[in-house]
Amino acid sequence: MIDREEAAVHERERRQVIKAMLHERGIVRVAEICQATGASEASVRRDFARLADTGFATRVHGGLERATRPGTSSPDAALTLATGSFEASRGVNVAAKRAIAKAAVELCEDGEAIIINGGTTTFEMGDFLCHRRLKVLTNSYPLAEKLIHHGICRVALPGGEVYRDQKLIVSPFEDDSVQHYSATRMFMSAISVGPLGVIEGDPLIARAEIKMLKRAEKLIVLADSSKFVSRGSLVVCPLSRIHILITDRDAPPSALEMLGESGVQTIVVDAEPAVAQKARELAG
Repeated sequence: MIDREEAAVHERERRQVIKAMLHERGIVRVAEICQATGASEASVRRDFARLADTGFATRVHGGLERATRPGTSSPDAALTLATGSFEASRGVNVAAKRAIAKAAVELCEDGEAIIINGGTTTFEMGDFLCHRRLKVLTNSYPLAEKLIHHGICRVALPGGEVYRDQKLIVSPFEDDSVQHYSATRMFMSAISVGPLGVIEGDPLIARAEIKMLKRAEKLIVLADSSKFVSRGSLVVCPLSRIHILITDRDAPPSALEMLGESGVQTIVVDAEPAVAQKARELAG
């Protein structure tokens, strides 16, 4: 039986998906939301009613239409994500993130197709990828921009909305361009890593990562030592799905033990002097 707290989380996730789909399409039907979220028609109709009550949208026969009348809530509210901004996170543990990113790129083989999710640790892979010949699918538009202007990789972007604070391209739909991509590895950063697996804090980000993960044979997680503190509530994948996790020397021994007991291969790196220098430059 689902308790009230868990049910509330599910409701928030559904409404976030509904808002994103409304922003893209202008109108959504009950059946579309049921398919996208797995919720019952009764639950979706309740969500529609609550969104209509707030003025965000208007009820129409069999669906919901984005509100555009003066005085209603702005549709741009759909473009917020329940996670921190890219710029705020970028300056945290930079030396460790760059050392982790360098080790991740060293796992790549020229010519292979890889997927890289959006995040500040995975963004640091860009400097080390610039002289590599790879096919890269990423939903991080600053990483894509760096590789396009300074690298020789082939770069692909998924379709979807641009979320400026997180510098991500995210789509709530299953039938986007990601489903046609095939990769040997996916490199993923996340809000946290715990006993239940890789954790995210926003349903749209979690859904996007799950879709990308389906297109990759192996998963490499990039997690600096700060990522082993409990955050977020959405499990992207269990620990058993992780092929390799790369972290730094400050990772808690209990976290390394947890990973070892789950059969996760762990690479522990030290920040190099050049990396530390780059960290100081970014910090200051």
